[in-house]
Amino acid sequence: MAQVTKETMIGELLQINENVAPILLEIGMHCLGCPSSQMETIAEAAMVHGIDPDALVNKINDFLAQ
Repeated sequence: MAQVTKETMIGELLQINENVAPILLEIGMHCLGCPSSQMETIAEAAMVHGIDPDALVNKINDFLAQ
């Protein structure tokens, strides 16, 4: 089972499981194909979108565990 951390890059996350995209879209990250978003960490993306990074990581890891 894959697990991610706050330091996981968005591009890497989407390679682990592209079906996590709706979670990112839900927080307002609508430019997932943008090269700069691919090099952001989960923590950076959460901060830019006003989301608690720990809560986002937990939500993503819960999804990946299913």
